[in-house]
Amino acid sequence: MDFRKEEILEELRSIFLNKTFDALLPPLVYAVSNSIFGLLSAITLAVTTALFNFMRRFIKKENWKYSLAGLGGVIFASSLAYLSNNASSYFIPALTSSTLFLLASLITVLIGKPLAAWASHLSRGWPLEWFWRDDIKPAYREVTIFWALYFALRLTIQLNLFFSEAVFNLAWVNIILGWPAIIVVLTISYIYGVWRLDNLGGPGVDEFKKGKEPPWDGQKRGF
Repeated sequence: MDFRKEEILEELRSIFLNKTFDALLPPLVYAVSNSIFGLLSAITLAVTTALFNFMRRFIKKENWKYSLAGLGGVIFASSLAYLSNNASSYFIPALTSSTLFLLASLITVLIGKPLAAWASHLSRGWPLEWFWRDDIKPAYREVTIFWALYFALRLTIQLNLFFSEAVFNLAWVNIILGWPAIIVVLTISYIYGVWRLDNLGGPGVDEFKKGKEPPWDGQKRGF
């Protein structure tokens, strides 16, 4: 159990190290500032916060690329809010993201090439042929369905708050259903995925690459 705990923490650190704080802070600053000072001040403070995050990481020679992307996202979202003169428009990119991920999850399941498998392939470099095996693919299909349910729930809540122009609540929902919820979703996905692969009885990635014949040990770590 302790080994599995350390394994999961290591997997999450490899994905989220130095990212979560930069993603959460600007929208929170935006929502609080908008409720107190108004839209223009909220936009200014959100962009300033994102710029500060980027400069801090750049000066300290930390991984600054994610912060730069975050700064670009905040500038784009702020531009939408400014041009429409509607504070809720700041969260249009978040709604768009939820919609795209939901569609990607559903479409890839329907065509038999689940999104979870593509995500794992891109992050780990494992051969695509391994993911499409009948004794491997069901695990990734089921995890992708789980992702679709999460994004459907997130999008439903976001749309209700967006159309009611509940900016402060929308900010908190985006924060809670953003990285914190994604961390939970990916943790569950990892635990279930490793368990499901073991039950399916297919070869591990290394066994597949070496062309080993059954019986296989299976994929014991990584999903």
